[in-house]
Amino acid sequence: MRPPTIRDVAERAGVSKSLVSLVLRGSDQVRAEKREAVLRAARELGYRPNAAARSLSEQRTRTVGVLLHDLRNPWFVDLLDGLNSLLHAAGLHMLLADARLNRRTGHDLTGPFLDLQADGLVVVGTLPDPAALGAVAARIPVVVAGAREPVPPGVDVVAGDDERGARLVTEHLIGLGHRRIAYLAGYGAVGELRRRSFEATMRAHGLADLASVESGDMTEEGGYRSTVRLLGRPDRPTAVFAVNDIACVGALSAAEELGLRVPRDLSVVGYDNTSVSRLRHLWLTTVDNAGHEVGRRAARCLLDRLRAPGGEGRVHLTTPTLEIRGTTAPPA
Repeated sequence: MRPPTIRDVAERAGVSKSLVSLVLRGSDQVRAEKREAVLRAARELGYRPNAAARSLSEQRTRTVGVLLHDLRNPWFVDLLDGLNSLLHAAGLHMLLADARLNRRTGHDLTGPFLDLQADGLVVVGTLPDPAALGAVAARIPVVVAGAREPVPPGVDVVAGDDERGARLVTEHLIGLGHRRIAYLAGYGAVGELRRRSFEATMRAHGLADLASVESGDMTEEGGYRSTVRLLGRPDRPTAVFAVNDIACVGALSAAEELGLRVPRDLSVVGYDNTSVSRLRHLWLTTVDNAGHEVGRRAARCLLDRLRAPGGEGRVHLTTPTLEIRGTTAPPA
């Protein structure tokens, strides 16, 4: 039995082939009742558009490459959900790649998306060499989401306002009465923005001498090691602010191992409001970095550039909020 064709859909719906094509492309020039008739006919017949043929006729593949800094980062889940919601509504499909894995195997990070003729590329998180995006951005629209590194001309950046988020955390801890506050730092421009904001806020409150920064790698193990070092000092901090939720989980493990109760003996705060932070037995105070909104705005930027290529790249910042849960309290 042959598969149904666009002609079969047109005959079943009682419309022309050209009108069926308009409906399948998502055109807003079709009346609601005609659109419903076409979609109903397509469902009844089990019709599926020939993607390869449509790509040839439109000179588009209707795919968007998504290059993740590290697939293990749970914050990216919310971002991808927001990204995909708009792309899917526009008839586009995501092709995912893990930059961490590609780097380990020595593979080209962006070349495969060009080989597959993706219509655009969204880079999620910090890449080791943002300048490498230049060659790709010269050929297809590129948007960077969740990172703040310098990018080539014509590339949009969508991220949370990291300086504001870090200030919210620091002022919350100071407001609780904490004075000896430590920051578990990360890497890249995002980590640097959060660190600088933490230090500036401590300085503004006259607490610069009581602020400490411990370097880390934004992993659970890194957060654990950094916190062990901090809590081994004679003037140990009464509060720890971690660069992300994963490092914060490591800080919790270190506190428990050293016999400290959170938040009675030590307050801890994460960043990103990931699903991990909302687990009942952790219930982290953290910054909601609006991951879903970052993804939606990144999709909107890409769709805008697909419709109207060219122009200067812009930076779009979402507004973070502080989620106060069970890991912060006044110092004992």
